[in-house]
Amino acid sequence: MGKRILEDHDAWMRDDAEYREAYEALEPEFAVAEALVKARSEAGMTQADVAALLGVKQPAVARIEAGKNVSLKTLEKYAKVLGRRIKIDLVHV
Repeated sequence: MGKRILEDHDAWMRDDAEYREAYEALEPEFAVAEALVKARSEAGMTQADVAALLGVKQPAVARIEAGKNVSLKTLEKYAKVLGRRIKIDLVHV
């Protein structure tokens, strides 16, 4: 991400309540995406490696890692090929 985009993002988060609210609403998706990419990286695997093990193409793994509209079943399969399991934690808001 370019420096200018990060600067704009910081300004929007500070000055634009609607932008900030929309961004914060995406936090669960960002958390899923970050956890998936981190686990794959720690396993020393590429998206192509995961795709081969799942029997899908690399773009499908990229979509999974985006964290949008991913089923629990898909997350379980993804975790399994990494030698992991899914843990869900519901926290107070």
